[in-house]
Amino acid sequence: MTLDALLADGAPPIAAILRGLRPEEAPAIGAALIDAGIQILEVPLNSPDPLESIGALQQAFGAKALIGGGTVLTVDAVEDLHRVGGRIMVTPNTDAAVIARGAELGLELLPGFLTPSEAFVAVKAGARRLKLFPAAQLGPAYVKAVKDVLPRHVGLWAVGGTGADTIGQWLAAGCEGIGVGGALYRPGDSADVVGERAAALVAAWRAI
Repeated sequence: MTLDALLADGAPPIAAILRGLRPEEAPAIGAALIDAGIQILEVPLNSPDPLESIGALQQAFGAKALIGGGTVLTVDAVEDLHRVGGRIMVTPNTDAAVIARGAELGLELLPGFLTPSEAFVAVKAGARRLKLFPAAQLGPAYVKAVKDVLPRHVGLWAVGGTGADTIGQWLAAGCEGIGVGGALYRPGDSADVVGERAAALVAAWRAI
């Protein structure tokens, strides 16, 4: 399962960021998101027992979703993510050693950047996609400006302050997709609530 394949098959270009997810709720939350159409699931590693959650999600949904970890900060964390079957690696920064190890292990890479200099560090280390964070503070115009200098093959994803009301703006600016956190899931939310939010977000994407 690759991100290229998912998008080519028509999956919404939306990554669910499940910060604070607990292992016991991971299957229900994952099912709610996937049933709504969201097939990219990220559990940040500063969540409770994140590797257990990632492993549970991978076991239950790995055949039809791209599952992995975020807030990956060290090479050791990359190794841990790979060990439990994670397939996508998201970082908040552009640590070249972390990105390069993820590339060596065949993970889908989505490192976070703020400036063009950081973006080029990530690309040189092996990233084909980048996460603009925090996106809302910079705006869609920033995406257009950065894309003017990046290689054409590099896809940008907006994360931070994104949701159903702004997805059209980010895609129109040239983003390949968006990552959504609190507008989809907050610790303690029920699967029903998460499913409703996910369905509304996917509907907003389909309406574009």
